[in-house]
Amino acid sequence: MKGTETLMAGFGGQGMLLAGKILAHAAMDSGLEVSWLPSYGPEMRGGTANVIVCISPSPVGSPLITNPRALLAMNQPSLDKFAPRVRPGGLIIINRTLIKTGTDRPDCDIIWVDSRKLAREAGNDRAANLVMLGAYVGYSRVVPAEAVEAAVEREFTGRKAKHIPTNIAAFRAGLGLGRAAVKAA
Repeated sequence: MKGTETLMAGFGGQGMLLAGKILAHAAMDSGLEVSWLPSYGPEMRGGTANVIVCISPSPVGSPLITNPRALLAMNQPSLDKFAPRVRPGGLIIINRTLIKTGTDRPDCDIIWVDSRKLAREAGNDRAANLVMLGAYVGYSRVVPAEAVEAAVEREFTGRKAKHIPTNIAAFRAGLGLGRAAVKAA
């Protein structure tokens, strides 16, 4: 596996930092080197939030990446800001729920995901972030799906443990969509 850099961005409270943390743990559990670099405004919810996750079979040189290989955009401001920075040949996953205007990047693979609908069908309206993560993992195969599911199980403990089944169901819904996109390409 070559190294990869993923930028996940949205409003605070949409769970992109959590999705990045889960991806980072799944990569570490798979024996890969990882960096996780969050960036967020002072607001708890509603401000901007993004995270860069670098995954490599060798040590990560720098956690700060200006041109990622992949972007998961949860809202229009994030897509508008970060899509131009994705490397040619990269991947852009767009949350159809909140983004109505796409991006003009014919040099990138683009996947539209109705994350809210899939999360709702999985039984957890708040798991749109895991739908997006699933689409990314399904398309990129950057880490095994089983490693992500194990990371979800470790992340949701105590009172949050009751959300494990619906979070994994949301991840699997996105995973199927990402795998289908590979076959269609």
